[in-house]
Amino acid sequence: MARQAHGHQGGNGPEYISATLAIWAAKHSIALIHIQPDKPQQNAYVERYNRTVRHEWLDLYIFETIAEAQSIATDWLCTYNNERPNMGIGEKLQMAA
Repeated sequence: MARQAHGHQGGNGPEYISATLAIWAAKHSIALIHIQPDKPQQNAYVERYNRTVRHEWLDLYIFETIAEAQSIATDWLCTYNNERPNMGIGEKLQMAA
């Protein structure tokens, strides 16, 4: 049985304050909970991940198509989760931890 989320905590960037997201969340009975402006530490794990995404692949490419962006994102995520040492667990590979 799938678990339904009751709330989503997110930042204040354009991807989190759009009317489309607000309508979708209301339709699915999900409350959008925004962090305080200029307080990224309230959402530290997500902010860290977003920064890593930007620096390690998003800033490195000019995408011609959505399919190309999705392919590069998938390859990067596979490497990030399975082949890259994780400093938080003693520089071991995620899968070995």
